[in-house]
Amino acid sequence: MPEQVIATPHGEGLLVTRRARNPLATLLISHGAGNGIDTPDLLALERALPSQGVSVARFEQPWRRAGRPVAGAPSTLDAGLTAAANVMRIRTPLVVGGRSAGARSAARTARSLGAAGCLAIAFPLHPPGRPGQSRLAELEGAGVPTLVVQGERDAFGRPEEFPDDVDLAVVPGADHSLKVGARSGLSQDEALAVLVESALEWLVREVVGTRA
Repeated sequence: MPEQVIATPHGEGLLVTRRARNPLATLLISHGAGNGIDTPDLLALERALPSQGVSVARFEQPWRRAGRPVAGAPSTLDAGLTAAANVMRIRTPLVVGGRSAGARSAARTARSLGAAGCLAIAFPLHPPGRPGQSRLAELEGAGVPTLVVQGERDAFGRPEEFPDDVDLAVVPGADHSLKVGARSGLSQDEALAVLVESALEWLVREVVGTRA
């Protein structure tokens, strides 16, 4: 699987790409503030989407590559994601995405990157227990078709806290990491399948289908 070191204004990032044989779209996706690009949700997308015509590029931010335990300021995440997008040579529609802090960054940069869509996994609508500190404006400011995939029990924003006009897919019983408990009625593999199937349906409907 091709890996490429990316120079950014805040250090080196890493781009890991799995290409579709005949790509119809490309998903550039980054990680959250407390983890890297090897989380189960990002890996599930990488395994499943290329066979359906969507190339997947996972971007590791410089802070993570440098071994620092905490993400940098939001502006540094945006600069890293922008640098990654700028070096990618693609001829398909670009979709930017991420999980948690990466989802915020994708929403903030989607318009400037000319993206055809934004995939926001576990979007942190507010800090846990502080719904008054809403980040909804970031999500609404994406300016492109956006899908939010949210766990039913996400302490950073439960599905019912999002406005009705948000395109939302819910993972039953899942928390912010999309992990499900024994009482959820779903296995972990089934929960990740909800993510993959929701993302694929949305990509076909909102990105690929509009350019057919």
